[in-house]
Amino acid sequence: MRHENATRTVILGVAASDAHVVANQLIAHALRAQGFHVVNVGTCSSIDEFADAYAEHPEAEAVIIGSLNGHAYEDLQDLPSARARGLLDCPVILGGNLSVGSYKDPADLDRFHKLGVDVVLSDPELLPATLDELRARTAQPSTAS
Repeated sequence: MRHENATRTVILGVAASDAHVVANQLIAHALRAQGFHVVNVGTCSSIDEFADAYAEHPEAEAVIIGSLNGHAYEDLQDLPSARARGLLDCPVILGGNLSVGSYKDPADLDRFHKLGVDVVLSDPELLPATLDELRARTAQPSTAS
């Protein structure tokens, strides 16, 4: 159980071509139970919709994108541009079934990282710990003088 003073905000949604809502709702519920404020943009969400949510909630510590239909790579093609323009200036976490078929190519992780995804999660139960780890990384004091 969390014992923090400030509410932590995350943006959650499902990739553009994906209408799988059940996992999205379960993840939102679990994060809220952990004390997070969840801005849920829902299913079939474009990168622009995630960017709009981030513009409304710049305090968000991460954007969490789920995909179960295996088309996440195609759905995230606008992510590099949004990141380059500063429209998503927080960690992006991706999870779910990220490729079509049963064969999972290890090179897929590299492709997602090149698109601007910071973390690829295979297990949604790891999400709270991953958020804590990302927060700890960004809270490290700068050594620049």
